[in-house]
Amino acid sequence: MRGLGTLINTALVIAGSGLGVLVGDRIPERMRTTLLQVIGLVTIALGVSDAIETRNMVFPLVGMAVGALIGEALRIEDRIEAFGSFLQRRFDRGTHDGEKSFVKGFVTASALYCIGPLTVLGAIEDATGDTPQLYIIKGLLDGFVSIMFAATYGIGVAFSAISVFVVQGSLTLGGTGLDAALDDRMRTELFAAGGLAVIGIGLNLLQITKIRLANLLPGLVLTPVLVAIFAV
Repeated sequence: MRGLGTLINTALVIAGSGLGVLVGDRIPERMRTTLLQVIGLVTIALGVSDAIETRNMVFPLVGMAVGALIGEALRIEDRIEAFGSFLQRRFDRGTHDGEKSFVKGFVTASALYCIGPLTVLGAIEDATGDTPQLYIIKGLLDGFVSIMFAATYGIGVAFSAISVFVVQGSLTLGGTGLDAALDDRMRTELFAAGGLAVIGIGLNLLQITKIRLANLLPGLVLTPVLVAIFAV
Protein backbone atom coordinates (compact mmCIF):
# COMPACT_ATOMS: atom_id res chain seq x y z
CA MET A 1 0.00 0.00 0.00
CA ARG A 2 1.48 3.34 -1.06
CA GLY A 3 1.72 5.77 1.83
CA LEU A 4 1.55 3.11 4.54
CA GLY A 5 4.93 4.17 5.91
CA THR A 6 3.78 7.77 6.28
CA LEU A 7 0.67 6.64 8.16
CA ILE A 8 2.74 4.47 10.48
CA ASN A 9 5.25 7.27 11.13
CA THR A 10 2.45 9.75 11.82
CA ALA A 11 0.69 7.34 14.20
CA LEU A 12 3.90 6.65 16.14
CA VAL A 13 4.55 10.38 16.61
CA ILE A 14 1.02 10.80 17.99
CA ALA A 15 1.36 7.75 20.25
CA GLY A 16 4.76 8.81 21.56
CA SER A 17 3.55 12.36 22.20
CA GLY A 18 0.49 11.11 24.05
CA LEU A 19 2.63 8.87 26.24
CA GLY A 20 5.03 11.73 26.90
CA VAL A 21 2.21 14.03 28.02
CA LEU A 22 0.83 11.31 30.32
CA VAL A 23 4.12 10.42 31.99
CA GLY A 24 5.86 13.79 31.66
CA ASP A 25 5.12 14.94 35.19
CA ARG A 26 6.56 11.70 36.56
CA ILE A 27 9.93 12.26 34.91
CA PRO A 28 12.17 14.55 37.02
CA GLU A 29 13.24 17.75 35.31
CA ARG A 30 16.92 16.84 35.52
CA MET A 31 16.25 13.53 33.74
CA ARG A 32 14.24 15.22 30.99
CA THR A 33 17.01 17.77 30.50
CA THR A 34 19.71 15.10 30.35
CA LEU A 35 17.74 12.93 27.92
CA LEU A 36 17.12 15.90 25.63
CA GLN A 37 20.83 16.67 25.73
CA VAL A 38 21.60 13.09 24.73
CA ILE A 39 19.12 13.37 21.86
CA GLY A 40 20.78 16.63 20.86
CA LEU A 41 24.24 15.05 20.83
CA VAL A 42 23.04 12.07 18.79
CA THR A 43 21.27 14.42 16.40
CA ILE A 44 24.50 16.36 15.82
CA ALA A 45 26.38 13.10 15.25
CA LEU A 46 23.81 12.01 12.64
CA GLY A 47 24.05 15.39 10.92
CA VAL A 48 27.84 15.29 10.83
CA SER A 49 27.82 11.75 9.39
CA ASP A 50 25.70 13.01 6.47
CA ALA A 51 27.47 16.33 5.99
CA ILE A 52 30.96 14.83 5.69
CA GLU A 53 29.84 12.60 2.83
CA THR A 54 29.83 15.62 0.51
CA ARG A 55 32.20 15.51 -2.43
CA ASN A 56 32.35 19.30 -2.58
CA MET A 57 31.22 21.35 0.43
CA VAL A 58 30.65 24.35 -1.85
CA PHE A 59 27.35 22.88 -3.04
CA PRO A 60 25.68 22.44 0.37
CA LEU A 61 27.30 25.66 1.61
CA VAL A 62 26.02 27.84 -1.25
CA GLY A 63 22.72 25.97 -1.46
CA MET A 64 21.97 26.37 2.25
CA ALA A 65 23.25 29.97 2.40
CA VAL A 66 21.15 31.15 -0.55
CA GLY A 67 18.27 28.98 0.63
CA ALA A 68 18.45 30.61 4.06
CA LEU A 69 18.20 34.06 2.47
CA ILE A 70 15.14 32.91 0.54
CA GLY A 71 13.65 31.42 3.71
CA GLU A 72 14.23 34.64 5.62
CA ALA A 73 12.66 36.67 2.82
CA LEU A 74 9.64 34.37 2.80
CA ARG A 75 9.56 34.32 6.64
CA ILE A 76 8.99 30.58 6.64
CA GLU A 77 9.85 30.16 10.32
CA ASP A 78 7.55 33.01 11.34
CA ARG A 79 4.70 31.49 9.36
CA ILE A 80 5.23 28.05 10.90
CA GLU A 81 5.38 29.58 14.37
CA ALA A 82 2.17 31.48 13.62
CA PHE A 83 0.54 28.21 12.61
CA GLY A 84 1.80 26.65 15.84
CA SER A 85 0.31 29.56 17.80
CA PHE A 86 -3.00 29.06 16.00
CA LEU A 87 -2.99 25.37 16.95
CA GLN A 88 -2.17 26.28 20.53
CA ARG A 89 -5.09 28.71 20.76
CA ARG A 90 -7.40 26.24 19.09
CA PHE A 91 -6.54 23.02 20.91
CA ASP A 92 -4.36 23.55 23.99
CA ARG A 93 -6.31 23.97 27.22
CA GLY A 94 -3.43 25.43 29.16
CA THR A 95 -2.47 22.19 30.90
CA HIS A 96 1.23 22.50 30.22
CA ASP A 97 3.72 25.32 29.76
CA GLY A 98 1.72 27.79 27.72
CA GLU A 99 2.00 29.11 24.19
CA LYS A 100 5.79 29.43 24.05
CA SER A 101 6.30 25.79 25.05
CA PHE A 102 3.57 24.60 22.67
CA VAL A 103 5.04 26.41 19.66
CA LYS A 104 8.61 25.39 20.52
CA GLY A 105 7.57 21.75 20.77
CA PHE A 106 5.66 21.91 17.49
CA VAL A 107 8.41 23.68 15.53
CA THR A 108 11.34 21.70 16.99
CA ALA A 109 9.68 18.33 16.49
CA SER A 110 8.48 19.23 12.99
CA ALA A 111 11.99 20.23 11.94
CA LEU A 112 13.61 17.14 13.43
CA TYR A 113 11.10 14.70 11.95
CA CYS A 114 10.92 16.23 8.46
CA ILE A 115 14.58 17.02 7.70
CA GLY A 116 17.10 14.35 6.83
CA PRO A 117 17.94 11.56 4.40
CA LEU A 118 15.44 9.09 5.86
CA THR A 119 12.61 11.45 4.96
CA VAL A 120 13.59 11.47 1.27
CA LEU A 121 14.75 7.87 0.97
CA GLY A 122 11.75 6.63 2.92
CA ALA A 123 9.41 8.49 0.56
CA ILE A 124 10.95 6.81 -2.47
CA GLU A 125 10.51 3.39 -0.84
CA ASP A 126 7.01 4.23 0.40
CA ALA A 127 5.99 5.20 -3.12
CA THR A 128 6.70 1.68 -4.41
CA GLY A 129 4.06 0.08 -2.22
CA ASP A 130 6.61 -2.36 -0.74
CA THR A 131 7.04 -2.80 3.01
CA PRO A 132 8.10 0.70 4.18
CA GLN A 133 11.03 -0.41 6.30
CA LEU A 134 12.74 2.97 6.37
CA TYR A 135 9.65 4.82 7.55
CA ILE A 136 8.95 2.14 10.15
CA ILE A 137 12.47 2.60 11.53
CA LYS A 138 12.13 6.38 11.34
CA GLY A 139 8.70 6.18 12.98
CA LEU A 140 10.06 4.18 15.92
CA LEU A 141 12.85 6.74 16.41
CA ASP A 142 10.43 9.66 16.08
CA GLY A 143 8.02 8.00 18.50
CA PHE A 144 10.70 7.60 21.15
CA VAL A 145 11.89 11.17 20.71
CA SER A 146 8.26 12.34 20.91
CA ILE A 147 7.97 10.84 24.39
CA MET A 148 10.89 12.95 25.59
CA PHE A 149 9.84 16.07 23.69
CA ALA A 150 6.23 15.90 24.89
CA ALA A 151 7.36 15.32 28.47
CA THR A 152 9.25 18.62 28.20
CA TYR A 153 7.23 20.77 25.76
CA GLY A 154 3.74 19.33 26.07
CA ILE A 155 0.98 18.57 23.60
CA GLY A 156 2.41 20.81 20.87
CA VAL A 157 4.74 17.96 19.92
CA ALA A 158 1.76 15.80 18.92
CA PHE A 159 0.75 18.35 16.29
CA SER A 160 4.09 17.84 14.56
CA ALA A 161 2.35 14.72 13.23
CA ILE A 162 0.57 17.11 10.86
CA SER A 163 3.95 18.19 9.48
CA VAL A 164 5.06 14.56 9.14
CA PHE A 165 1.88 13.60 7.33
CA VAL A 166 1.95 16.55 4.94
CA VAL A 167 5.69 16.52 4.16
CA GLN A 168 6.19 12.77 3.91
CA GLY A 169 2.84 12.25 2.22
CA SER A 170 3.69 14.83 -0.42
CA LEU A 171 7.14 13.34 -0.99
CA THR A 172 5.65 9.86 -1.24
CA LEU A 173 3.18 11.00 -3.89
CA GLY A 174 6.09 12.23 -5.94
CA GLY A 175 8.48 9.51 -4.79
CA THR A 176 8.89 7.76 -8.09
CA GLY A 177 9.52 11.01 -9.96
CA LEU A 178 11.84 12.23 -7.19
CA ASP A 179 13.96 9.09 -7.45
CA ALA A 180 14.21 9.51 -11.21
CA ALA A 181 15.09 13.22 -10.93
CA LEU A 182 18.03 12.74 -8.55
CA ASP A 183 21.27 11.12 -9.58
CA ASP A 184 23.81 9.80 -7.08
CA ARG A 185 25.75 13.06 -6.91
CA MET A 186 22.60 15.10 -6.32
CA ARG A 187 21.53 12.72 -3.54
CA THR A 188 24.95 12.98 -1.89
CA GLU A 189 24.92 16.77 -1.80
CA LEU A 190 21.23 16.89 -0.81
CA PHE A 191 21.93 14.63 2.16
CA ALA A 192 25.00 16.72 3.06
CA ALA A 193 22.84 19.85 3.06
CA GLY A 194 20.28 18.01 5.17
CA GLY A 195 23.08 17.03 7.52
CA LEU A 196 23.91 20.68 8.10
CA ALA A 197 20.28 21.36 8.97
CA VAL A 198 20.21 18.36 11.31
CA ILE A 199 23.33 19.67 13.07
CA GLY A 200 21.39 22.90 13.58
CA ILE A 201 18.57 20.95 15.20
CA GLY A 202 21.04 19.38 17.61
CA LEU A 203 22.55 22.76 18.50
CA ASN A 204 19.08 24.11 19.21
CA LEU A 205 18.25 21.11 21.41
CA LEU A 206 21.44 21.73 23.40
CA GLN A 207 20.44 25.42 23.64
CA ILE A 208 23.84 26.44 22.34
CA THR A 209 22.22 28.85 19.91
CA LYS A 210 18.88 29.51 18.22
CA ILE A 211 18.96 28.69 14.52
CA ARG A 212 15.82 29.51 12.53
CA LEU A 213 15.69 26.05 11.03
CA ALA A 214 12.55 26.36 8.94
CA ASN A 215 14.17 29.16 6.97
CA LEU A 216 16.85 26.71 5.85
CA LEU A 217 14.36 24.47 4.04
CA PRO A 218 14.70 26.15 0.62
CA GLY A 219 18.36 25.15 0.71
CA LEU A 220 17.39 21.49 0.55
CA VAL A 221 15.69 22.17 -2.77
CA LEU A 222 18.35 24.50 -4.10
CA THR A 223 21.37 22.28 -3.39
CA PRO A 224 20.58 19.45 -5.85
CA VAL A 225 19.59 22.07 -8.42
CA LEU A 226 23.05 23.63 -8.13
CA VAL A 227 24.59 20.20 -8.56
CA ALA A 228 22.54 19.60 -11.69
CA ILE A 229 23.69 22.92 -13.16
CA PHE A 230 27.34 23.15 -12.14
CA ALA A 231 28.64 19.68 -11.23
CA VAL A 232 30.91 18.11 -13.82
